[in-house]
Amino acid sequence: MEIRSAAAQGLASCHLCGKVSPVALGNCPRCHGALHLRKPRSLERTWCFLLASIALYFPANLMPIMTVGGIGGPESDTIMSGVISFWRKGDLLVAAIIFAASILIPILKMLALIWLCLAAAGKTHASPKNLARLYHLTELVGRWSMVDVFVVAILVALVQVGALSTVVPGPAILSFAAVVVLTMFAAMSFDPRLLWDRHTGADLSDTHE
Repeated sequence: MEIRSAAAQGLASCHLCGKVSPVALGNCPRCHGALHLRKPRSLERTWCFLLASIALYFPANLMPIMTVGGIGGPESDTIMSGVISFWRKGDLLVAAIIFAASILIPILKMLALIWLCLAAAGKTHASPKNLARLYHLTELVGRWSMVDVFVVAILVALVQVGALSTVVPGPAILSFAAVVVLTMFAAMSFDPRLLWDRHTGADLSDTHE
């Protein structure tokens, strides 16, 4: 018995409310959102967000993420120098969490999205089931990338003690927050169904708005 997909039967799932309707209607009968068999310009949007996040990743790690002012004068720390500082002080768990959330996870997420985009474009070949699992894992762990921003925010709130000590967020925090947001947008723009389309030889990509 041949199993036909919903897309092969001209049915599309609304990207806003999830209702499945004939794509020929043009708009969802429930919420009136535009109907598409696949997310419009999925790969193009994903690549744009991804390249922007890669460009901002460098200043996010090279510029100071916070400046601590005290009696001995102001002292600036990048993400990596902060990790090393915590490690030397014996706070191994804190150092490991910040390293994983602020350095390792963003890099792995960007590499995973690059691989997924290349696979959806037919540049690499892998099991679509494994690639789909990788996509959902990427979405799951991406939310933990904001840990470093939360750490700085908590320090700013707790360590302000007048003239004795001050904590000021550095310029890198804006770049890092932008990296996290852009990689989230990249993951949201990517349509994992393109992986199965490439596997079956179907071309249901929508390049129009």
